[in-house]
Amino acid sequence: MNMEFVYKRAGLEDIELLVKTRIEVLRAANGLSDDTEMQRVEQQSREYYEECLQAETHIAYLVFDRERFIGAGGVSFFRVMPTYHNPTGWKAYIMNMYTNPNYRRKGIAYHTLELLIEEAKSKGVRHISLEATYMGRFLYERYGFVSMKDEMELPEDRL
Repeated sequence: MNMEFVYKRAGLEDIELLVKTRIEVLRAANGLSDDTEMQRVEQQSREYYEECLQAETHIAYLVFDRERFIGAGGVSFFRVMPTYHNPTGWKAYIMNMYTNPNYRRKGIAYHTLELLIEEAKSKGVRHISLEATYMGRFLYERYGFVSMKDEMELPEDRL
């Protein structure tokens, strides 16, 4: 790994960069053009970061090559009813993983993932999941993530 890369835990001063990156990730993951209206998602993302960074229910890392922003990733924490296998009920969800295309295959996303998982472990969270895009699947499998067998989702059009 290139030691010139700087991994910075994001703070409130980084919200605009986080929001911009979030919109870019959503456009790429969903195949949306630059013309697609994202104003509502942008505003909701800004509010989310303002609230959750302060409460530490979301932790994000930003990656820089000197002064140039080149990557990011985040982890959100939430609580469900405790179970035998998860007596605290706390879970973590990895999201918004991004690496500038010119910097891919250099270990940046892998190290960002390591940092996010360490944050979860430091909070005592032992259940970590994510939604993998086609591009990211290899990274997550290499780290040790496995496909989940027992979860289902109700499609939005059924709500």
